[in-house]
Amino acid sequence: MKASQFLVSTLREAPADAEVVSHQLMMRAGLIKKLGAGIYSYMPMGLRVIRKVEAIVRDEMDRAGAVELTMPVVQPAELWQETGRFEKMGPELLRIQDRHGRDFVVQPTSEEVITDIARQELRSYRQLPKNFYQIQTKFRDERRPRFGLMRGREFTMKDAYSFDRDQAAAKASYQVMAAAYRRIFDRFGLTYRAVAADSGAIGGDLSEEFQVIAATGEDAIVYCPDSEYAANMEKAEARAPQGPRAAAAETLTRVPTPGKSTCADVAQLLGVPLTTTVKSLVLATDVTDAQGAIVGSRIWLLLLRGDHDMNEVKVGKVPGLDNGFRFATVAEIVDHFGTRPGYLGPIGLKKPVTVVADREVALMADWICGANEEDFHLSGVNWGRDLPEPALVADLRNVLEGDPSPDGKGRLAIERGIEVGHVFYLGTKYSQAMNATFLAEDGKPALFEMGCYGIGITRLPAAAIEQNHDERGIIWPDAIAPFTVVVCPIGMDRNADVKAAAEKLHDQLRDNGVDVILDDRGERPGAMFADWELIGVPHRVVISDRGLKDGQLEYQHRRDSAATKVPATEMFAFVMRALAARQTAGA
Repeated sequence: MKASQFLVSTLREAPADAEVVSHQLMMRAGLIKKLGAGIYSYMPMGLRVIRKVEAIVRDEMDRAGAVELTMPVVQPAELWQETGRFEKMGPELLRIQDRHGRDFVVQPTSEEVITDIARQELRSYRQLPKNFYQIQTKFRDERRPRFGLMRGREFTMKDAYSFDRDQAAAKASYQVMAAAYRRIFDRFGLTYRAVAADSGAIGGDLSEEFQVIAATGEDAIVYCPDSEYAANMEKAEARAPQGPRAAAAETLTRVPTPGKSTCADVAQLLGVPLTTTVKSLVLATDVTDAQGAIVGSRIWLLLLRGDHDMNEVKVGKVPGLDNGFRFATVAEIVDHFGTRPGYLGPIGLKKPVTVVADREVALMADWICGANEEDFHLSGVNWGRDLPEPALVADLRNVLEGDPSPDGKGRLAIERGIEVGHVFYLGTKYSQAMNATFLAEDGKPALFEMGCYGIGITRLPAAAIEQNHDERGIIWPDAIAPFTVVVCPIGMDRNADVKAAAEKLHDQLRDNGVDVILDDRGERPGAMFADWELIGVPHRVVISDRGLKDGQLEYQHRRDSAATKVPATEMFAFVMRALAARQTAGA
């Protein structure tokens, strides 16, 4: 490919609304162009990256036995109404009507459509297992699209769905996909972690996220450097503290704490460790009548150690809170505690509440909490003596760096990541809702056991950039670079020898399957090099008149600080060895 035939469209500065590095660099390198909020055109340079991502995904999905199909972007609402998601999914689901007033949706995902296909096509256990996948446009009407392709409204996703006869077979299909995903992300040449994840409303007890490690990542990843344990923050388990609880050593004391409404401020005022304080979080669950109308609320008091933060996913699994909860209103808090937030605690309540203690708090002695009176706290609080044992004890908190690993093999570390893939076992959530059955071996109808597997095709290049960039621009791994090699001739338009040498090397590399581009635009060396460093092509060869006279060309990898002089007659072989070495290393 010659640059004069292609579209190289770089910018000196990123648009003002480009917030994160990947968004800035993708715009500056001419990979994408904004059309509307969260909607982008994929320019020729960016599309080459996306096609390479797709090719790797398609190759490994086919290798794993999955079968490709394509489902419509616009789908009839009736299927979504069968599962209840037409109403439940909320404003992110874009709903439209045709000229006849019939309801449709613009797909954010395709569980309903693929389940409809399965119930029509897969009639017998003899046809199982099956795994169908597509690489298709999706749309989610994000309230605040941002970060370029990281959180856009229109995007491309690979979604796959497995169908099996029973739970054991479904879990086997899950493992096949989990292994395929590891091969896919290995081939991308990115540093990633596969972490245990919470399945959320989708259900199932198997779920893993594939996170590309990046300091700018939105997600916190918890792992143990000394073992295989890894989970996202929502799923990461705090190791149960070891008892028994220490005996009470202090008397219960009402302590003035004027203007000190946080655990950190109280600990500083009293000169005690933050770990001796307990924070109070007040939640509410609505009580409804037989017709579903809200007739009241139940108030819950969650107690966590002062240095810990609540994990909403874990809280959502506490019996009684597992059907949804909200934070209590100020009026509800004052009604039950007699004071506004900042001085709350479990002693001296105005009305009964359900107390849920984190496992750490349940074993604390002589702790400090609010006195339910403005500007006062209680110290020397002890379970059993000063208040009843908690009604419920559960793991409610986010883990902290340095916490013991739940597998007992070391201590936890935390790093940032960007979710680019997710695999999870669905069970019968969709097959039951849509009455999708097959004839089992006993001749009776049975529900499909399903799994779901996604990869963010257009998010992945953005994640790769967040992980691989410097002050000059993008640094692509070979596998997904828009071009693998760029040949940069200096003065090609003025020097026949430079032109001949550049075209010869370009043709040799192209004819041997290398994705190479020849910059024949006649740009000055500084501008030419800056363009390709910004775009991030990993391998560069510079050809100049002076170098040819000395019998030397220059090779430089995008990560190298200086060029390497290589005899002109050996440059082709040198580049091929460099490409092979990178392929072996997976970079």
